[in-house]
Amino acid sequence: MEIHSDSYRIAPLSDQEDVVEVIRQAESEIARMTGNPEVTLIAYEKTDGHHSK
Repeated sequence: MEIHSDSYRIAPLSDQEDVVEVIRQAESEIARMTGNPEVTLIAYEKTDGHHSK
């Protein structure tokens, strides 16, 4: 999957295990509610949206 945006980037959360665990719990609950076991949430953070040219 490729997702491109000038305004957001994938948030680097690998060193924040408590945050990652909250996302995992949300994925699990959404999977339970929808019956779709293949739910993946992606965390984004806002960027300045500017690229140098």
